[in-house]
Amino acid sequence: MPVTDITTDAENLTMTLVADVAAPVDRLWRAFTQPAQLERFWGPPGWPATFTRFDFVPGGRAQYAMTSPQGEKSRGTWEFIAIDEGRSFEVLDAFADENGDPMEQFPAMRMLFSFDATDAGSRLTNVTYFTSAEGLEQVIAMGAIEGSRLAMGQLDAVVQDLRAYAQGQGTRVELLDDTHVRITRLIDGPRDLVWRAHHEPELLRTWLTGPDGWSMTVAEPGTEVGATFRQAWEQDGAPETAFGFEGEVLQLEAPRRAVTTERMSGTEGPATINDLQLYEEDGATLLTLLIEYPDKDTRDTILATGMTDGMEASYARLESEVVNA
Repeated sequence: MPVTDITTDAENLTMTLVADVAAPVDRLWRAFTQPAQLERFWGPPGWPATFTRFDFVPGGRAQYAMTSPQGEKSRGTWEFIAIDEGRSFEVLDAFADENGDPMEQFPAMRMLFSFDATDAGSRLTNVTYFTSAEGLEQVIAMGAIEGSRLAMGQLDAVVQDLRAYAQGQGTRVELLDDTHVRITRLIDGPRDLVWRAHHEPELLRTWLTGPDGWSMTVAEPGTEVGATFRQAWEQDGAPETAFGFEGEVLQLEAPRRAVTTERMSGTEGPATINDLQLYEEDGATLLTLLIEYPDKDTRDTILATGMTDGMEASYARLESEVVNA
């Protein structure tokens, strides 16, 4: 986890975040000054950012929106005050309305981003200056500390070459908190094809079969927001083993993001929310699946089934039989 410290100072009205990464300063600098890179971590898991404007010059503005799995949006804007190329930049940060304009009920905060070399790589120091104790308390109450820790916790995957970071690691599982699990897998192939493999029935049937000896018998992906999807499997020659899942499409942003609910077919228990995101770099695609469970017990019960072993078998098949066929 890159974040080494987050402190608040009620006397000086500041919040300071420090993060260390195993990458040179110029790579860390690019992560914060190129919108395509910022979108990979500016926002905690489940709330990825989309930058619609990024004028990186003094007096310029940046505008972005972070979108939850349910489609809620939290918008923000920066005004760039000062830029010391490769070393630091300073912005006025404010909550924004639907037009990208600062919201008057939330005072703007001054933020300073500083980048320094360390023996192990580089360090980000981010200091936020508040105009009042009430403003500092308000942001803390809104979950800024934990949200910042989770957001910056994604930096490792951004500042490293994607293949160096993930190739050969297989399917990786991270427990983010009691109800959120993040699953990542590098697929050595283009994002468009990985997206199609998740949303075209004939492709789904070739790889999403789990362990050897099982077949996918129903492949009905949802094709628009509000649509339902159905998937089912059975062990070859044993129809009594049949089971399946179904759910509703909450978001569909081809070829970048798909969010669905999911529950076992024929049950009325609580559903999970599955947030699939795809990022391509140098011809490889990082697949990230963020799963939100209704509670810790459900999370632990499902993980104990060996779910991720079946996922790895399927992802390996996706790579060999669809992407690199």
